[in-house]
Amino acid sequence: MNIKSSKELVDNANETIITMSPEQVKSSYDKGEITLIDVRDIRELWKEGTIKDSIHIPRGMLEFWLDPQSSYYQEKKIGEMKNIVLFCALGFRSALATKTLKEMGFNNVANAQGGFDSLKKIGIPIISKEKK
Repeated sequence: MNIKSSKELVDNANETIITMSPEQVKSSYDKGEITLIDVRDIRELWKEGTIKDSIHIPRGMLEFWLDPQSSYYQEKKIGEMKNIVLFCALGFRSALATKTLKEMGFNNVANAQGGFDSLKKIGIPIISKEKK
């Protein structure tokens, strides 16, 4: 069987999406110009925290929560989103998620280069995420 590797999928996604550097993300965040979406698993948020004011949408639910025709649509949680910037731990899952949103018709979507790790290092405010 000849399957594409996850690296190939991410590389292909990166060729078709907008990627913002950590500095660009922080600048836009500080100006209130973006909506950050954390696509990591909830256990990662419990362990490491998340970016203040970001929205958590697990990677596996992204398409469903953002599709008004889906029974899982989360209009109340999402509300009015500005330019969307997705992040995961290192930027790989969020690259695939960004490509998916672009394919769904979102024009205002980008990936955060280096993910949560890079954003944390550059000084974006991090908050803890408690188990419910």
